[in-house]
Formats: sequence, structure tokens, C-alpha cells
Amino acid sequence: MTDGVRTTTETPVRWHRTPVVALGLAGAVLLAAAGIAFSRPDLVAVGLPLGLATAWALARRPAAGILRLTVAARSGSDDPQDGVVVGEVDAALTADWVQLAVDQGGLRTGLADTEPGDARLRSQSLLRHTGPSELIAVTARGVDQDGAWVSTIGPRTALTWNAVPDTVALRQLPVALRLTGLHGGHEGARPGQGGDFRDIHPFAPGDELRRVDWRATARLARRPGDLLVRRTQALSDSTVVIAIDTVDDLGEAVATWGTDDPEHSGVTSLDLARQAALSIATSAVQAGDRVAYHVLAPGGRTVRAGAGARQLARLRDVIAATGASDVDVRYRRAPVIAHGSIVFVLSTFFDGAAAELATHWRAAGHAVVAVDILPSPHAERLSREQLLATRTLLAEREEVFAELRATGIDVVPWAGDSPDIALRVAARGQQRRRAVRR
Repeated sequence: MTDGVRTTTETPVRWHRTPVVALGLAGAVLLAAAGIAFSRPDLVAVGLPLGLATAWALARRPAAGILRLTVAARSGSDDPQDGVVVGEVDAALTADWVQLAVDQGGLRTGLADTEPGDARLRSQSLLRHTGPSELIAVTARGVDQDGAWVSTIGPRTALTWNAVPDTVALRQLPVALRLTGLHGGHEGARPGQGGDFRDIHPFAPGDELRRVDWRATARLARRPGDLLVRRTQALSDSTVVIAIDTVDDLGEAVATWGTDDPEHSGVTSLDLARQAALSIATSAVQAGDRVAYHVLAPGGRTVRAGAGARQLARLRDVIAATGASDVDVRYRRAPVIAHGSIVFVLSTFFDGAAAELATHWRAAGHAVVAVDILPSPHAERLSREQLLATRTLLAEREEVFAELRATGIDVVPWAGDSPDIALRVAARGQQRRRAVRR
């Protein structure tokens, strides 16, 4: 969600004495002893308030309470795709002040001492990647009696922010080989209403009188009373299935492959996958099609097929929450695909498992488009051995793409200059194949 998220933890606290008490008592005793030894009543006068204050702090143990820590975040601009997020931390505890340790992006970024209250700490972050990420995490403890008592450290309170990707305008998407329904935005193979001219046909039961072509009837009717109607193609809809492979999350910098270094990885494959998924879903919903969403990793999210603005909003939230899979396995979950769908498989196609699923769906009669989400690799800071291994991996991937094309699957690189052009080329190919089937 981009309008705001919030998480709250409540922890019972217990208080412990700090070295301040011992230091205060030791200082008071030393000052008093020095004043008596050197006949300096001023030293005794200085040590007396220190001793009384220390005794007062020692005698007045703070009461047990509840440390309530609230971390909230909201978009920092009118456009949530700008990547600017504002975080706020609220700390509630009966104490003099609260010590906060703040982590951003998994790294300790600062320590703060603040009074308990609402929105006592604010942060602003510029996100480098889309999808789920730990925006801010806070640990806290209370301090009372001028530092004489401190509470137990509360649990780490972390807030995850799902950054929504931007979208690429797609003017045309490939559609399924067999369109269904009598309502939609694509010209079907059956006669109906809304499409282009189909033919002139003799009037039959069920035809509407307003469809009668009087000029054609006067010119072509063979017997008196014969009527001819003008028929058009039906407008049908297409079921679009978006299947995203989240096992790999590889950045532009090849040197960061296999490491968790989002700061230096550049645009990652899952950044492109989320952008491609939301762009395809937006274009399909605007065309009146039904859209389903599946994460191919074991235990991945699934959104059933639907259409309309609510479905698009649901898809936007789920796509923004799609992150890398926690399980690195070759197995991919094979979701159930509705008959006659077009499947967009989003993957880096390195291990071949996603390609096998795409081939299986193509053999089952579905139209399949393989969307390559690998960003353009940068080979800086690579040794000769690493460079050779990278070239070998990319060559094996090209063999996978060649096999996919041989089975009738269109391969579209999303990291290219214009994925819209590649998808329109694939759409033209789908139209030719549909014409052959007719």
C-alpha cells in the first residue's frame, strides 16, 4: 500500500540500575572525605547534593510499564512511484527520555535521544528498488532519573514498505489463440456485434431486423420475401495470465550476482519483472481482458482471474509485495491455467525450469510469451575466469530462447529500448497464427 502503513509493538519493561548510581555515590564519598581531610567545607557542600540526588534516584525505582513503539510510513510525494518515503516513529513510555537506534536498509544509520511522544523521529528515504524492502527498523529503551535507571531493550520493530513500480505504456498485447465470450475488445472468430464487417448472410431466426441490409436485399435477393442481413465479427475477451519467476534476483552489475548488495547491484531482474507485470496487467485491464497472477516459487501468491479497476488495484498491491523467493530450488510451482489463456512467463531463464513450464503450457494449447527480465549485464570488476563463466551462462540462455522459439513461443526482452515494439511484433505473429487456424 502506498497511502501509508503502520506497525506497533508493546513490550513490558523492567528497570535496571546503571553505573551512574555507583559513580554518584563514589563521587559524593570522595568529595566528603577530601573536605574532611583538608578541612574544606566547600568540598563537603559540593558532595552533599550529589549524594542526596544519588540516594533519591536509588530509592525511587521507576514503576514497571509498557514500552509502545509505533513505526509508520507514507509516500513523500503525490506520485508514489517517485520512491520518496517518509517514516515516523512514536515512542510511548513513562520515562524522562527514550533512546532509539535506527536501521535503514538493514544498516545502522543513527542513534537518537528523544522525549516520549508522537512523531518524535522522522526519516526520509529514497528507494533504489521497487517491491518489498525493510524501510526502517527501530529498537528502543527508556531512561529515567537522569540516567540512573534504564529499561530493558525492546524488540526490533521493523516496517516493510512495498514500493509500486512504474509502468510502460503498451499499445497492443498478444492475445490468446482462442478468444472467449461475446464482450471484450478483441475481434473474435464468431459472428456477433461490435467488430468489423464479416459477411452478408440470409436472414435466420435470432437475427435482428435492424441488421437487415436493404440495399443488399434489393440487389441480391433471389425470391420475393428473402432478406439479407449484414453480419459483423463478435468482440471477445482474452484471459491473460502473468507468471513470474522469483527465484533469481540479478542486478546489472554481474559482480554482485550471488550477493546481497542492493546498493551496488543497479536495476535488478525483479525490478524489471514487477514493472513488466504491472504494465501488462494495466494494458490488459484497459482492453477489457481478465487477468490472473501467479508467483511460480513454492508457496507463491496467486490472484484469480478478474477484470476491472478493482482487479487492477488488487494486482498492483500484490505485484508491489512480490519479492525474491526464500527457497532456492529448481522446482517451480505449476499453477492451474484456464483453457484458452495467453501466458506471460517472466523469468531470467537461467536454470531452464521456467522454460519447461512455458513449453508445457504451449503444448497444452495456450499462447505463451516468454518475457526476459534480465537487465543488461555490466561486466566491470570481473576477472578473466568470471568473464568466461558469464559468457558461458549467457550462451546457454540463448540456446534456451532458441528452443522456446522453435516451439512457437515468442521471446520478448524487457530490458530493451522499447518492450512495446517487441510485444506488438509478437501480437502480429499471434494474429497470423489465429488467421491460419481459421
